[in-house]
Amino acid sequence: MKRNTLWWIVIASVMSGCTSAGYYAQSVKGQMEIWSHSRPISSVLDDPDVADAVKHKLRLALDIRRFAVDHLHLPDNDSYTEFVDLGRPYSVWSVFAAPELSLTPQEWCFLVVGCVTYRGYFDKQDALDFAQQNAAKGLDVYVGGVPAYSTLGWFDDPIPNTILQYRDEEFAGLIFHELAHQVAFAKGDTIFNESFATTVEHIGVARWLTSTGNRSQIDEYNLRNQRNQIVIDLVLDYRARLVEVYASEAPDGVKRDQKQHLIEELKGEYFRITLNWPGYSGYRYWFDQSINNAQLISVATYSDLVPAFEKLLAQHRGDLPRFYAAARALAEMEKTRRREVLGSLAGSSSESPSSIALFRARSQ
Repeated sequence: MKRNTLWWIVIASVMSGCTSAGYYAQSVKGQMEIWSHSRPISSVLDDPDVADAVKHKLRLALDIRRFAVDHLHLPDNDSYTEFVDLGRPYSVWSVFAAPELSLTPQEWCFLVVGCVTYRGYFDKQDALDFAQQNAAKGLDVYVGGVPAYSTLGWFDDPIPNTILQYRDEEFAGLIFHELAHQVAFAKGDTIFNESFATTVEHIGVARWLTSTGNRSQIDEYNLRNQRNQIVIDLVLDYRARLVEVYASEAPDGVKRDQKQHLIEELKGEYFRITLNWPGYSGYRYWFDQSINNAQLISVATYSDLVPAFEKLLAQHRGDLPRFYAAARALAEMEKTRRREVLGSLAGSSSESPSSIALFRARSQ
């Protein structure tokens, strides 16, 4: 799509009044910066001034991109065929917010994507300033750095330097995840969109690793996921306990005390469990912070509907094109009906915690 189309989207969005012109202005500036610094991967590979480690990762990206098309039936376009060095550790920073005694997230509405449970900024200070504005209102806030994002196929997304440091399987997973957003997208349903992309990411990495035939890499990946699984189950268990606390008839002061107690207990359990896993540092950054409701919401965004999507994939016997078609059909439904269908697939409420999905510790 022509890049100047972005300006028309922004103008229409501002006119719709769904958020401030200033926010859209920073979005345009950030996106234009990415485009102005993007280079075809083929050009980067021919550049003698580019480090060999970067070239190695970009060659891998091209291989992963071809695997995504040939074996995962993901879009065959120019996304992730260019590279951009942003000179910073994250592509964007997302702001989550929630009431002090509730796990119902704040939402912000935009023209193309509808209402979402986070707000992204290309500049970290802008994100911190917006978080502070919400904190001043008495809300819990969380600012998480995001290594990559998708423009949903509206534009060709480049490979950013912010994902080059990840292990090969995580690197592949990020590409699969972001491409999946171009396959099925439900306007105004963040959890649906992220859970679908996470499901595609998981099956994609599993199939890609199998294709490489590297048994030790597969074993390491599985062990890491098993340990991550335990951490996620722990987080979601405590999240469920907090939901019960907030729904109780206890005075707010008592709820605050119980909240703090459960959060400290959660941290203690994490460090106790991981003490027996030499070399494991997964989610350490997440737990080193002052955990609050907004941070817990960021977990649910990527995980809650994964069990339902895995059941849907199983119904189609692992046939990805049919799975994608079913997901697109769900995306066209009214949100309440969509959640009912996914809830029946999972065999329980679609809002229940997932015991098999991973949240993005890499989104710090």
